[in-house]
Amino acid sequence: MVIRPPELSTAVARIGAISKNPSFVALRPSLALCSATHRRRYSGGAAVLEPPTDAPSSSAPPSSNNGGGRRVVEGSNWKFLSTDEVGIRTSMISKPTRSVLKQLKKKGYEVYLVGGCVRDLIMQKTPKDFDIITTAELSQVKKAFRDCQIIGRRFPICHVHINRSIIEVSSFNTHVERSENKMRYFEKLPSCNEQDIIRWKNCLSRDFTINGLMLNPFSNKVYDYLGGMDDIRKGKVRTIIPARSSFQEDCARILRAIRIAARLGFSFSRETAYSVKDLASTILRLDKQRILMEMNYMLAYGSAEASLRLLWKFGLLELLLPIQAAYFVSHGFKRKDKRTNMLLALFYNLDGLLAPDQPCHRSLWIALFAFHEALVRQPRDPLVVAAFTLALYNGGNMAEAFDIVRKISHPHDHTFPELSGNPVALDSDEDLKIELRDLAFSVESSLSSMTDEYFVSGAMSMYPQAPSSNLVFIPLQAYQEVCRMFKCIMDKERENNFVCKSGKRINYYNLSHGSLSEVRYVFARVVFDTVFPPNLENNDQETVQED
Repeated sequence: MVIRPPELSTAVARIGAISKNPSFVALRPSLALCSATHRRRYSGGAAVLEPPTDAPSSSAPPSSNNGGGRRVVEGSNWKFLSTDEVGIRTSMISKPTRSVLKQLKKKGYEVYLVGGCVRDLIMQKTPKDFDIITTAELSQVKKAFRDCQIIGRRFPICHVHINRSIIEVSSFNTHVERSENKMRYFEKLPSCNEQDIIRWKNCLSRDFTINGLMLNPFSNKVYDYLGGMDDIRKGKVRTIIPARSSFQEDCARILRAIRIAARLGFSFSRETAYSVKDLASTILRLDKQRILMEMNYMLAYGSAEASLRLLWKFGLLELLLPIQAAYFVSHGFKRKDKRTNMLLALFYNLDGLLAPDQPCHRSLWIALFAFHEALVRQPRDPLVVAAFTLALYNGGNMAEAFDIVRKISHPHDHTFPELSGNPVALDSDEDLKIELRDLAFSVESSLSSMTDEYFVSGAMSMYPQAPSSNLVFIPLQAYQEVCRMFKCIMDKERENNFVCKSGKRINYYNLSHGSLSEVRYVFARVVFDTVFPPNLENNDQETVQED
């Protein structure tokens, strides 16, 4: 009889995991923006470089619709769609966002939703956040709300605080400079009314066509001036101006392109893909805080596995995470294999518990990297890993963890070389304590390596063809946050005043704010379900082996 004891289930078993990879939702038939022959289906996987096999060997990108010269803008190509046509309902907009929209409208200002939130609403996805743009000046926005701050220098915006939510509000005037810089790529303005011109110029300040959509929630109209709807139909991430110019203007857009493609399961337009690959190394110019922010967006919001695959595919992983890139190389990374790569399996299970509006704290994904690297350095017995996760969950109560582990007869995943350690005798508590503390110290050592420039720079030394990088973007505070997670196992006594999480449901507010008990709980669930998959036999039949 296979045993997965109730105590263990309460602690770490997969319980109603939130699905974060729904199938691509087709737009309503009435929205006939492209022929049926161009429609494709996506399953939430990584983006695909097109074409994959017959691409030119030159590093220069091929010519495309938005590359090379100037573009002629025709007003007849602009699309104005009702929210009914694209399936947007008012209830899909968060209550705090609706409150801000109504307050600004009440004061006589025009207000719109812009950017990725409009794209997500059209695709029936939950937006990570909602961005508002208004005809009001930022000073007028600040006066309209009791709790509002103007932040940023070059491109200031307002942060309106409502019920634990922060709504970003920008002004049309703020975007004038950015749109004027891009006007040189367009030959003429279309013959349209002044309001359309103002909206069009604002959309030009965005990065990708699918982010250049604008929604008026009061007139129930969606404005598409840049072909964003067509690219949603085609599943494309395409820059608004020529890709090379766009990424040279702001290399952070490379990371944003990866994040968007990973989350939506979109592919890059051909020119965008070449430019991402060609200019990958320019991301090293970014401030470390910006890199950390972009990496957190990739890994903490439910699309980490697909993001890691894309980072590897486009030559970014060896720049950002050389230690993990070395693991991919040494273990013969397979593009579509979801089972033999433990690092991807860990983040796949993490993704199953998260969503764009239900992220985790950065300490969780950093801890998973460090924990996995510790297992790469020294593989461990699966039951030692199980005891480790349980002891972590309950604040260092090893006696309770050992009692549960001795009842486990559920098979572990044999495909991971990280779990091929020597079997450990379970009859001695002292021996198990030594094993757990040794693993905890190994995790801390791995974390130290990830924050050591010398070690990071040497991670890919055995692969001289790879670009070198000594980038360390994990700050001291994050390092300390992760160390605190594992301290209860390294100490010889159980943590004082630690309150173990009760119940099986994840408190996402606590998780996103780094609550120790919540982060440990989710960490334990992710690791345990990776080592002891609930449906292991079914998974074995579905494993895809592809070089």
